Amino acid sequence: MKKSIITFALFLMFALCSNAFAQTNAYSFEVNKTGKGNKSIIFIPGFACSGQVWDETKAAYESDFTCYTLTMAGFANAKPQANASFENWEKSIADFIISNKIEKPIIIGHSMGGGLALALAADYPALISKIVVVDALPCLSALMNPNFKPSPKPDCSAMVNQLTAASKEQFYQMQKMGISSLLADTAKQELVVRWSVQSDRKTFAEMYCDFSNTDLREKIKNIKCPSLILLEAYFKNIKTNIDDQYKNLENANIQYSTKGLHFVMYDDKEWYFAQLHNFIN
Repeated sequence: MKKSIITFALFLMFALCSNAFAQTNAYSFEVNKTGKGNKSIIFIPGFACSGQVWDETKAAYESDFTCYTLTMAGFANAKPQANASFENWEKSIADFIISNKIEKPIIIGHSMGGGLALALAADYPALISKIVVVDALPCLSALMNPNFKPSPKPDCSAMVNQLTAASKEQFYQMQKMGISSLLADTAKQELVVRWSVQSDRKTFAEMYCDFSNTDLREKIKNIKCPSLILLEAYFKNIKTNIDDQYKNLENANIQYSTKGLHFVMYDDKEWYFAQLHNFIN
């Protein structure tokens, strides 16, 4: 349990993780549209990550699906926007689906993007056909405190001040220090760190604060669509805790990877694609 708490504390602080289609001020993300299929997949990256984290996954599905790959505003060189929050980002993705008449897409999200997939399926069940949650939990803070209750008005000012005051080199070293606990594939580590360093600091701090105050454990009882939950190998050691977090998700198919860390799509690629193909096809 101690290792899990350390890993996720690092994740919250350090986790970092074409064809422009609909980047307007109406949406809290940039989006690339690729592929030609009649069915659609929306890919949501994790905290401070670029949509490029899905490049290999997207390539496997572009021949059969139209793919919409997001990069959230303020992350990985995407232009920041005011009022960044988990709730606002969730609503923006839902508005995008409705406005562009995307019929019953599959949502695939990693980390915080997995949290957004859970929230979307719970709050907008008629919009979504399936979700894939890659190494995310309904409430990260509940790993340290199972009785965690979100604050109605969290004060994020101290965190914003601390992170915005750090020099570029200091911030880079912070991200560099944490990446080995999140990503085993050393060939990908510098790429993920770079996405974080390219992120807007204020957005980074505000979304860290907001996401750590998010609790979806009760809300997920509203999810009706098939749900594949792909978790890192270590979580098998705290399976009771994981099962408790997901107990309200009736259609959950929870699978644990065979190796690697938080970036499952990089660290356990063969297992990851096998699970994904079985579920989607």
